[in-house]
Amino acid sequence: MDSISNIIPNLTAPKKVVITMHQKPDGDAMGSALGLFHFLVQLGHQVNVISPTNWASFLNWMPGCNTVIDYEKEQSKSDGIIANAEWIFCLDFNTMSRTKKMEDSLLNANAEKILIDHHQQPQVEVFKYGVSDTTKSSTAEMVYDFIIQSGFSEKINNEVSQCLYAGVMTDTGSFRFPSTSAGVHTMIADLLRKGLKHSVIHEELYDNFSENRLRFIGNTLLNRLQIFYEYNTALISITQQDLIKYDIKTGDTEGLVNYPLSIEGIKLAAIIIDRGEERKCSFRSKGSFDVNTFARKYFDGGGHYNAAGGQSKEPLEAVVSKFIKALSENKNELSTYQF
Repeated sequence: MDSISNIIPNLTAPKKVVITMHQKPDGDAMGSALGLFHFLVQLGHQVNVISPTNWASFLNWMPGCNTVIDYEKEQSKSDGIIANAEWIFCLDFNTMSRTKKMEDSLLNANAEKILIDHHQQPQVEVFKYGVSDTTKSSTAEMVYDFIIQSGFSEKINNEVSQCLYAGVMTDTGSFRFPSTSAGVHTMIADLLRKGLKHSVIHEELYDNFSENRLRFIGNTLLNRLQIFYEYNTALISITQQDLIKYDIKTGDTEGLVNYPLSIEGIKLAAIIIDRGEERKCSFRSKGSFDVNTFARKYFDGGGHYNAAGGQSKEPLEAVVSKFIKALSENKNELSTYQF
């Protein structure tokens, strides 16, 4: 994989461009994709953003989100666009498998594939150009860096700013995670100087949920939370029946895994959700416990040092049992805190 800087001389030559991201895109995936979209359109490129799946409704406010194509809903149209693309930007995922049903279409495309991502162990052999930097807070920060590096900082208009700010804010936990570097604050200061109204974005992202979701969270914390004090760990396990009862939509469980980290002494928090066709797992940690390695070893997943995910086809009860067994195998790393 060659450096992404090699494409900068060609940025002013209009091309057919596809931008995509991981399935069930979060704020960073959608924000970085649409931020790059608004930048490239200004340079005269013909750009389509294609999501592998649907996304949370609280992202719909983003400028340009109404133009994003859902691959699962419009597969034939999407395949045609991908086949004719000259550049395909792959944002916020490290392996093609994270694009779900889009994977084959992307791999078979003749376009030059360009990676912008901050996850560990990228599938570098499938990308012609790219940048992979695990020290970055978010892919949105990396898109900002790319725009600055390209010499077109004047193209960071209000649409670009809103999307990139949303991506950085959500992936840094509103700027509280360790990945929030001085560079992140410098970037935000630049966006504010350009006229960004940041408080409105926070309201759009965090104050637009349903009553059902709040009641679902209450039920989850009361009835689905287990604390394993001997491992300084908290586990939330959610049944498919819970999702149906509270009419839970895409995005409604986002951030729930972080709640138990507010408990004194908790070093590892996990959530396992029965989504019917598979069980989805999310892991968050504080300090020195590496959930990326944990997710890869036990749950066919991966991600970042302190934030990762995984999945399993086994029943919910079996996945919970596997998680508890994994805790015992990692007891020496997890049991350092004294209550």
